[in-house]
Amino acid sequence: MSQDLLKSVLAPENPNVPQVRPGDVVDVHVRIKEGNRERIQVFRGTVIRVRDGANEANFTVRRVASNGIGVERTFLRRSPLIEKVVIERRSFVRRSRLYFLRERTGKSARLKQKFSN
Repeated sequence: MSQDLLKSVLAPENPNVPQVRPGDVVDVHVRIKEGNRERIQVFRGTVIRVRDGANEANFTVRRVASNGIGVERTFLRRSPLIEKVVIERRSFVRRSRLYFLRERTGKSARLKQKFSN
């Protein structure tokens, strides 16, 4: 009985969101509504955090905007507003939270690229 109740509350999974990991460089295509118009905005950056959980599963993407200002944005994995997520590059990291990238700029903020065989 309680399992059916829990499943009825869960949002449907978004099939356009693949399994992302910390260190991935991703392009997140988000649907944005401005007045009565709708457009798709691309947010490209490095995944610095992934949180699991049924409805609340999310991932945080960080990018450096103009003038070296860091911008972080958190996306719900099950959100219907996400059009698609494209994984551009995977990096080799030994942490699950890459918060140390916030203090780093330039070459020290680079991550080792993971090559798939």
